[in-house]
Parts: sequence; C-alpha cells; structure tokens
Amino acid sequence: MKYDTQFKSVKNSVSEEEWQTRVALAACYRLVDLYGMTDLIYNHITACIPGTDHLLINLYGLLYKEITASSLVKIDVEGNILDKTDTDYGINKSGYVIHGAIHKARPDVRCVIHTHTRAGIAVSAMKCGLLPMSQTSIRFNNHIGYHAYEGPAVDLEERIRLVSDLGSHDAMILKNHGLLTCGATIQQAFNTMYQLETACRAQVDAMASRTELDIPSETVLEHTAHLYQPTTRRPYGILEWPAMIRYLEASSKNLDYPRYDT
Repeated sequence: MKYDTQFKSVKNSVSEEEWQTRVALAACYRLVDLYGMTDLIYNHITACIPGTDHLLINLYGLLYKEITASSLVKIDVEGNILDKTDTDYGINKSGYVIHGAIHKARPDVRCVIHTHTRAGIAVSAMKCGLLPMSQTSIRFNNHIGYHAYEGPAVDLEERIRLVSDLGSHDAMILKNHGLLTCGATIQQAFNTMYQLETACRAQVDAMASRTELDIPSETVLEHTAHLYQPTTRRPYGILEWPAMIRYLEASSKNLDYPRYDT
C-alpha cells in the first residue's frame, strides 16, 4: 500500500489557471490548520478549476498541514475521480455529497469550506443558533443558513435539502455537526470561515460567563450586517490574503512538511 506524503509535482502537466488554484487551495488548507480549525484527517475544502466544471479536493488520509498543490485530487461534482496522484489514498464520500451539491447548485461559488471545530460544534448544538452579540457575529445576522442533522453526509438525497437550507448565503451552520462557508474565491471563503469561527468562539466564551448578554437593536443589526456583506464595500479575503500568505510562510519555516506550493 502506498500511503506516503511525497507527491510528484503536477505543475508542468496542468494549466497555469489550475496550478494557481491548486497553490491557493493548498495554502487555504494550511491556514485552516494554522488557525486551529482542523479535525484530524477529516473535513474538506474544495475549489473549482477555472474554465471547467471540475473540483479540487484533499486526499482522505492526509493532515491539512501535509496538503500540497500536487496532492490535491481532481473530481467532478458527482465525486468521480478524474485525475489522482500515484497513491492508494482515496477521497471521503462526504466531501462530494456536501461540496458537490453546493458547487452544482451555486455557479457563483468557487470554494467551499467545512469544519468540525470545538466552538462550531458547540454553537451548532444550541437551539438559539449564532447570536448577534458581537460585531463579528452580526456580520452573519440574517445572512446564514441552518441545516438539520440527518446523520453523516453520505446520502445523496440530502443534497437537495443542503442546497435549499444554504440558499443564497455564504455561510451555514450544520446543526449538531459543524460549520460551512463558501465564496466567489478561495480567499473570500477562508475569510468568512475565520469570522464565523471567531464568532462561535466568542459566543461560547460569553455564554460560559453566565451573565445576561447585550444584543444591539434590530436597526443596528440590519445596518451592520449590510456593511459587512462582500458586495457592500469590498470583497473580503482579497486584501487580507497576501498577509495570510506571509504569516503562513513565516510559520512554516520550521515545520518538517513539504511546502504547500509544491
């Protein structure tokens, strides 16, 4: 069985657009790990290859900190592997059940991120959902979907309900499960997930204090949420991304893992 983490570079065998997408997606995996949002080898981040209906996804068995541009697998929205590296690793079915459904239904979405973080799972189990108790969480006020838990996402029929519950939003809480964000770019999807995770951590901390929470008025909530939409002032993630890459580069120097952009 071949389960190593060294992968032959595919840079010269794919288009420049696909390679740049692979590099950005691999960087996103590493950043999700760097910010403490991983769950062993589980979860997925997918991205569309420009000019195609094909997606890139992680091999099932690698840590996020091991993901490289060349280790990513090319699939279609139905989960069929189109081009896989020389390895016995496969892909996780839940990856294309959840991600494939959203990519297929939402042409505006180019990247989908799904996590199982401690804070995300905690909020996903709260009947109140995500409370608009902080500037970070107000960003999602009336701009987030909720999907009822149906068990591990392996049933293809669940895709209809997943898409319906997400609607036109870029964020969703999978009840009793975790968090999901998507976006027009990898950078935007990452920024949205970072903010959603931060909002969940703040809510768990605040509710643990056992004191009454102060929620702004509906007028303030609506105004603030509008200002934080990516179409109001600027698309989030683009301005932040170069700084994130610098942080990733600096943090990776002493790690014994292949570079993300290989």
